[in-house]
Amino acid sequence: MVRSFEDYVNSLRDGRVIYYRGKLVSDVTTHEILRAAINHAAELYRWQMDPELKKYLTFDDPQYGTISRFYKVPRSPEDLIERFKLIYNTTLLGRGMFNIMKTIGSDALFGLMIASKQLDRIRGTNYFDRVMRYYERVVKDDVTIAVAQTDVKGDRMLRPHQQEDSDLYVHIVGRDSDGIIVRGAKVHTTQSIAANELIVLPYRNMVKEDADYAVAFALPVNAKGIILIPRPLREVEINMLGDEFPMGKTNVEVETLTIFDNVKVPNDRVFLAGEYEFAAPYGLTFALYHRFTAISYRAALADIILGYAKLFAEYNDVETASHIRRDIVDIITYKEYLVSSAIASAEKCIKDPNTGICIPNPIYTNVGKLTANAKYLDAVKDMIDVAGGLLADIPSTSELSNPTEEKYMVKYLVGKKGTDARTRIRLFQVAREFLSALGALLSVGMIHAEGSIEASVIELYRSYNYDISRTAALYNADLAKIDDIKKLLEWW
Repeated sequence: MVRSFEDYVNSLRDGRVIYYRGKLVSDVTTHEILRAAINHAAELYRWQMDPELKKYLTFDDPQYGTISRFYKVPRSPEDLIERFKLIYNTTLLGRGMFNIMKTIGSDALFGLMIASKQLDRIRGTNYFDRVMRYYERVVKDDVTIAVAQTDVKGDRMLRPHQQEDSDLYVHIVGRDSDGIIVRGAKVHTTQSIAANELIVLPYRNMVKEDADYAVAFALPVNAKGIILIPRPLREVEINMLGDEFPMGKTNVEVETLTIFDNVKVPNDRVFLAGEYEFAAPYGLTFALYHRFTAISYRAALADIILGYAKLFAEYNDVETASHIRRDIVDIITYKEYLVSSAIASAEKCIKDPNTGICIPNPIYTNVGKLTANAKYLDAVKDMIDVAGGLLADIPSTSELSNPTEEKYMVKYLVGKKGTDARTRIRLFQVAREFLSALGALLSVGMIHAEGSIEASVIELYRSYNYDISRTAALYNADLAKIDDIKKLLEWW
């Protein structure tokens, strides 16, 4: 069943350990800054109870009843297309801020189902059954999940077991008949303060000496020994100074340094414990789903940037200028490249033979993700070019509350004849958030989140099938026969 907004918020009052700006947080749901991230996460629960929206966010599962549509296991290209639309639409509903809470958790669960089944088949373990029992609890209780994958890493040139401090990657420090004990820290754990559960995954490939670092598990966020230290929510704090940034005021997510200080993990929540050769498959299968998620929500964000650019062109009356048209078409190309990549990834998905789960096509997913990373700042640059300098220099929203200032602003900040000056002013004030209050977060996130540019480059270069290209080149050079080409004509 799906939970209400109130039930979700109450579930976070569970004694979890969070520090913010040097102080222990007694209740994250009422904290003057952090509650903004809670309210953003809670939107999913508001929407799924809305009479008009619930059909988009819930799904009648034959086994579990009505569940969150985020947790619907994709078993066909249509399911993945539906997932793309779900992520895209909820990002639009969130004013461009992706609501990660159930998406990343389901990305991790799908990856765990596939990787654990493969491991069980080879090693004779029973991790898949544990994953499925955990999944059943997640969908029945309608919980939110954060994923902790990126280790702090220390010296990047050294493997986990080579680090001077063994805790720079999360690792197993003890075992008994009931489970394992882990220690270490992860970074970039998005919305952990707003999650009910944490899924922990390995970050990289491992060798035999790294066996204790090959670990995957799930725990409640309030488990003893888990400590969360969030980044400063400056975009929320600036709103408290009187300026208004809608995304930072009502739609914001927070990342934490997530510390595991000798944390006990019961056996039924352990999904990988020392099988080092499976560290990479566990991490990469999740990453593939999460990159599909990335191109889905970034397409929606691109739509918003495109909308601002088009409105600025209209209000500034510069639509006929050739460079403005090029700017707008560049953003259109960026957005539609992401949409096309998501659709192609879904249509050409790979069905896992062991579970029947559809995996996004790795080539189209990584092509889309690489584009999303590399071209985001170009899209913002195009919006800036269309808007002009007022995007940086427009006075604050507070000025319109003073009748004297409002009179001058409406008079002098008007655009094209017949347009509304207040609307034009508001567009500039809000779009500025992409550059200021949220500028650093979005810019860094669009380059590094869900895998860096280099991660997509490595994966594309590693996994791409070059057979067609090689044969085509050899045939072109008259070094291959037409029969070689005939064998490739059905590759689509």
